Amino acid sequence: MKTTAGAALCLLGGTAVAQEVTLTVESWRSEDQAIWDNTLIPAFEESHPDIKIDFTPTAPTEYNAALNARLEGGTAGDIITCRSFDGSLPLYNKGQLADITDLEGLENFPDFAKAAWSTDDGANTFCVPMASVIHGFIYNREAFDELGLEEPETVDEFFAVLDAIKEDGTYIPLAMGSADQWEAATMAYTNIGPNYWKGEEGRQALIDGEAKFTDEEFVAPYEQMVRWTDYMGSAYQAQSYSDSQNLFTLGRAAIYPAGSWEISGFTEQAFFEMGAFPPPVQAEGDTCYISDHTDIGIGMNGNTEHPEAAREFLNWVASPEFAELYTNALPGFFSLSNAEFEIENPLAQEFMSFRDNCESTVRVASQILSRGEPNLWNEMWVLSANVLNESTSPEEAGQQLQDGLASWYEPQQN
Repeated sequence: MKTTAGAALCLLGGTAVAQEVTLTVESWRSEDQAIWDNTLIPAFEESHPDIKIDFTPTAPTEYNAALNARLEGGTAGDIITCRSFDGSLPLYNKGQLADITDLEGLENFPDFAKAAWSTDDGANTFCVPMASVIHGFIYNREAFDELGLEEPETVDEFFAVLDAIKEDGTYIPLAMGSADQWEAATMAYTNIGPNYWKGEEGRQALIDGEAKFTDEEFVAPYEQMVRWTDYMGSAYQAQSYSDSQNLFTLGRAAIYPAGSWEISGFTEQAFFEMGAFPPPVQAEGDTCYISDHTDIGIGMNGNTEHPEAAREFLNWVASPEFAELYTNALPGFFSLSNAEFEIENPLAQEFMSFRDNCESTVRVASQILSRGEPNLWNEMWVLSANVLNESTSPEEAGQQLQDGLASWYEPQQN
């Protein structure tokens, strides 16, 4: 950890001069360097001139291992950006994330937001919620206008739209590939799945052992994904995540199964107007469910040399000021704060509006269910991609997920 950036405590004319402290921030969001340097840090330092912030991210794929090594070696930063649920709970259990349950700013967040960075019993909180990401579909509004299409609300309407795009032949209907695997689980299965397993109701039933992945509501999303393959273009099996992004932003594909984190990049890269719609429900009048995933939080190194300054910073991150700055500086990452403010990006406004009509849930494997081996979330990557590749049937995927979970998770062993 960095120590001081200024002179030690001294006296000038009998007046104490506070020691200047630099707090180092660990993060996997390397693409946010400019946002921190140009927006967030200047805003904080203006009101806290004795505390300097140094944002020092690590590449996303290297973050977990590198952070763990630095924490074990005593060289980690003062402030730790936290993955949700089981991504950070082990760090708290080892004392590497400090308990901040009594942090005043946590009063600004609802219980469901704090739950992603709290112990299973909810008694202790160790990170301030920063933002969630919302899933749905981004589409080329100009292509829809050109073909006379409207946003689909039901699954039947969704496939009717895909059929119309395919028949016209100008655009690939769905910009989706399976080469990188994770997108098949994240932007396909856990995007559309909550409408089948009724969001939190189904997720909690799995945790309680009252539902199984072999149940129809967990197999049905895979059955829908098999139907997607007729619309994903040739050689989608070799299509990477970045390939899919490029197909869409270059105007070659009409619909992109999405996470809201794409908004900032797509806004810069796409030359056409975009729109967004939530995962279509099975039938008109059904309750809509969205994956509104508590994605990113921020906490304090349990061994920081500057706990008071770190708590000052975390209280600021918990403030309405930060909520508005962060949400508008990084469109698509939505503050979990109760603060009310205007969202400036039109596409981000559309995603946020999903919350008005849909029930929110988090990714089904994110809490408790991925603590053992085989890791459920990793298994979901592989099997979701295999379903898209048609090398594993929906029923086989459900059975393999269930067998893996039941092999170590006691509530599922009955």
